[in-house]
Amino acid sequence: MMRIALGIEYDGSGFSGFQWQANARSVQATLEAALSQIAAEPIRVAAAGRTDAGVHATGQVISFSCHANRPLSAWLRGGNALLPADVKVVWASEVGDDFHARFSAVARRYQYLYDDSATASPLLRRCVLPTAALDDDAMHRAAQQLLGEHDFSTFRAAGCQSPTAHRCVHRVAVHRAQTLVELDITANAFLLHMVRNIAGALLRVGLRQADEGWIGQILAGRHRELAGRTAPPDGLYLVDVHYPGAGLPAGRPAGLLRALGNHDRF
Repeated sequence: MMRIALGIEYDGSGFSGFQWQANARSVQATLEAALSQIAAEPIRVAAAGRTDAGVHATGQVISFSCHANRPLSAWLRGGNALLPADVKVVWASEVGDDFHARFSAVARRYQYLYDDSATASPLLRRCVLPTAALDDDAMHRAAQQLLGEHDFSTFRAAGCQSPTAHRCVHRVAVHRAQTLVELDITANAFLLHMVRNIAGALLRVGLRQADEGWIGQILAGRHRELAGRTAPPDGLYLVDVHYPGAGLPAGRPAGLLRALGNHDRF
């Protein structure tokens, strides 16, 4: 048996989410159909993060086992030849038998993109959240209250099935790249809709509808209704997954930030 890990990038706007669904288009089913053709056997993949409908990825990682002995180039070039334009393989690597895309990960990194230009560009539709002018410095200062281990019930969706709301945020920052404002957050794991709920709350700070200390107050309140609206999925990207010692390629910033030459600024 071979154990393979693949780095995946996709535009989530045409998918109902990553996870396989019986009556809707999913990233998982699309990948499995292409990879099964290459392996000439059924392939089932595990993912680092089960992104929701409309959420994008530049650094998703999947893993699977198969009996077929194929060169890594077959999974990369062959996979991309069979995949549609909105999902592609970025890299391929053989990994140890104990590697699992979800359970071997120690941290995940997401970016959320807002666009506060005076006129929302139709070319960025489904790529960012258009908004009025933002105070990104205030958003950055407010976000620092999320660092460390907390009960994140305030930012947890009602349908979340995790047995605990405790998560540890390793790094969080808000930066500006021209008219794009970027929320960049890394944690050991995330609750259902946690990043989108944080993005929605920080949006209120950026619009000066709430002061910076409000984020800490609602975090301590541990109640979902305190945080207000969930930000839409359009601006959310899974950009990196950390596997210490695995030797896998690093993730990449959201595509718009790459185009602007915006790199990791932690």
